[in-house]
Amino acid sequence: MHEEPSAPARATAPHPTSCPAPPPAEHSTTTTERGSFCLARCTCGWVGPARRSRDRARTDAAEHLAAS
Repeated sequence: MHEEPSAPARATAPHPTSCPAPPPAEHSTTTTERGSFCLARCTCGWVGPARRSRDRARTDAAEHLAAS
């Protein structure tokens, strides 16, 4: 059996200081539509109630962010 020589380990250069820092772990909300309803969702797992009003779903999301 013939084995290929392994590739040399590749060194990675450190990030330059001008590179932006990763975003902090914060809550981030979005709204999604499901049929005629709109729901607010957050990256933390929170899901607001289904609303017929998109504006009310956005208000739910804003209230969640304020409480976090």
